[in-house]
Amino acid sequence: MPEAVHTHWPKPPSACCASHLHQPPAHARLCVAGLVILRQRPGTAKGVIFITLEDETGTVNIVVWRKIFERYRRAVISARLMRVTGRLQRADGVTHVIAEKIEDISPLLDQLLAPVEKKIGNSVAGT
Repeated sequence: MPEAVHTHWPKPPSACCASHLHQPPAHARLCVAGLVILRQRPGTAKGVIFITLEDETGTVNIVVWRKIFERYRRAVISARLMRVTGRLQRADGVTHVIAEKIEDISPLLDQLLAPVEKKIGNSVAGT
């Protein structure tokens, strides 16, 4: 990704960066946000969905239990940019966020791309 994208990354209020997830204690309630890069619903997971979000600092693993999926189905299925509020879980060196609330914040992608498009437009205009 171009550097301009990282410097203008839209930060939802109170979202914790992936690189800072080691700081809060286990079971802390927090908010994370990022691009949805993976959704998995293994047949053996009894209705659990696993989502991987990516922000400018790394990736975050999200666990979505069936009841939460049913409540936030549209956001889970269609969001390209997602904000998740939940509880931090650590086990065997792996950190997950157990989702309690899921929001589709895909409209913020326009803000993410605007600086790059503006920069590209200025370069083209100057040639």
